[in-house]
Amino acid sequence: MARTNPLQFIQQVRSEVAKVVWPTRREVLLTTIMVFIMATLTAIFFALVDLVIRTGLQGILGIFG
Repeated sequence: MARTNPLQFIQQVRSEVAKVVWPTRREVLLTTIMVFIMATLTAIFFALVDLVIRTGLQGILGIFG
């Protein structure tokens, strides 16, 4: 692998950073909102699953306990 001097490295980094397509403010906002919605739905789902499992186990333990 070829080695480059620090000046060439910095130039290459700058040229690669220039190629990056940064998201718009609207894209960031919509993505953030979607993350919060999905996190909320996931939390609700697992809370319901936990409730069902807990209720089932309490019922089973109540019968045999």
